[in-house]
Amino acid sequence: MRSAHGCGDRSFENSGLDMSDGSVERDQDDEWNYRARHETETQRLDRNWAALLQELRVVQTGVQLLTGFLLTLPFQQRFTDLTDFEVIVYLMTVALSVLSTMLLVAPAGFHRVLFRRHALPALVSAAHKLTVCGIATFGAALVGVVLLIFSFVVSPRVGLVAAVVAAGIFCGLSVLAAILRLRNRVDDDPPTSDQRRSDRD
Repeated sequence: MRSAHGCGDRSFENSGLDMSDGSVERDQDDEWNYRARHETETQRLDRNWAALLQELRVVQTGVQLLTGFLLTLPFQQRFTDLTDFEVIVYLMTVALSVLSTMLLVAPAGFHRVLFRRHALPALVSAAHKLTVCGIATFGAALVGVVLLIFSFVVSPRVGLVAAVVAAGIFCGLSVLAAILRLRNRVDDDPPTSDQRRSDRD
C-alpha cells in the first residue's frame, strides 16, 4: 500500500533508518512508535503531517484575526492620537504578526513544491520548525498588542507592566510544555497490552 504522498510503507526492521544525521532522539522515536503503535516510518510521518495540519488550522485563525485587526488600525480616526512610542510598538507588532502569518502558511507552500517528490520526512521536519517559529512570533505579536492597548488606554508604564505579565505567561506555558516533554521521553517503554487493559478497567 502506498501513502498519499507517494512513499511506500516499510516495516521498522527494513526501513533502514538514517543514522547519518546522528539524531538519536529520532531513532528512539521511530522505535517507540513501532513498538507502541506498530507503525511504519511512512505511517508515522503521515500521522504527524495530519496532526500538524490540525494544529495549523487552530493557530492560523488567531493569527489571521490579529493581523486583520492590526492592518485596519491606521484607518481609524484616533490612530493619529498615538504617540511616537506607540507608533513604533504598533509597527513592530504588525511586522511580527505578518511574519507569523507567513511562517504558518509556508508549510502549505512547501507541500505543493515537494508533492510527489518522496520528501515527506523533509516536509514534516521543515513544517514543524516553521510552526514553532510561527507560534513564537505570534506570542511576541500578542505581547506587542497588550503593550500598545494598555499604553494607549492607561499609560506607557502600565503598558510595560501588562506586556511583561503577558510575556511571562507565554514563556511559562512554553516552559511547562518543555517540562512535560522531559517527563514523557521517547525512550520510555510503551505500555503493554496488559497495562492498557488494566487502565481501561
